[in-house]
Amino acid sequence: MPELPEVETVRRTLNQLVAGKRILRVTVSLPRIIQRPKAPDEFAAMLAGRTILSVERRGKFLRIIMDGLVLVSHLRMEGRYGVYHEDETTELHTHVVFHFDDGMELRYKDVRQFGTMHLFALGEELALPPLNKLGMEPLEDAFTLQAFKKRLAKRTTKIKPLLLNQEYVVGLGNIYVDEALFTAGIHPERTANSIKPAEWARLHVSIVATLGRAVEAGGSSIKSYVNGQGEMGMFQHELLVYGRKNEPCSRCGQFIEKFVVGGRGTHICTSCQPLPKGLQAGRLSRK
Repeated sequence: MPELPEVETVRRTLNQLVAGKRILRVTVSLPRIIQRPKAPDEFAAMLAGRTILSVERRGKFLRIIMDGLVLVSHLRMEGRYGVYHEDETTELHTHVVFHFDDGMELRYKDVRQFGTMHLFALGEELALPPLNKLGMEPLEDAFTLQAFKKRLAKRTTKIKPLLLNQEYVVGLGNIYVDEALFTAGIHPERTANSIKPAEWARLHVSIVATLGRAVEAGGSSIKSYVNGQGEMGMFQHELLVYGRKNEPCSRCGQFIEKFVVGGRGTHICTSCQPLPKGLQAGRLSRK
């Protein structure tokens, strides 16, 4: 699933490609993608004649701002947007097409068919699902160490599942949580209330720095992710632990190990991310 850096990269690309374009009509071939309104015909009718003003982001959601409306779109596992000329062949699994009055098209393709689109009146989208319960944005100025600690530090939940919970901090997925915890030297099974002030400071810096570097690299193309121009991200070449099971740690040389935390495959260096005495780690796997 695309995480914050990938969605931010798509946002930036689409903002360059579609801002200012006027929608002539919309074609929907897979109705279940459209969550609000439920009727695809109503969705298409509401968008006809609208001009895209900008493309913004909230967590892992895209917010396509138009004159009077906002389209909230989640890519889920493999959703992707691309801009094409109307004469170009439409690929399989293209479910929604926004036809512009200049002969170009914004096409939404989703092999897994898990993506969603919600349409709101401008301004109401932040107060209603799916955006109304989202937590802090880690790349905004409001994401201070004090705010971060206040929201999480007293929780008894393990730190990895807590960071993955979008109601606390948005945009973090499996890749970047593993990377941030490694850089901060924190074991993913530590409970939040066991983390010391200096560790919170390291984790805060690590989250911001890891996401910032990933955005600049265009995200990580682990599976099928590409931006709106069909370009792959490059941050996968900079990953320190994620996907590197049985490879030597770049810091200490010990093999990276993998086990499951909160139902998610988790990569760590047990030397650089020690678990305090008295706590038992999950079963490690080197298979």
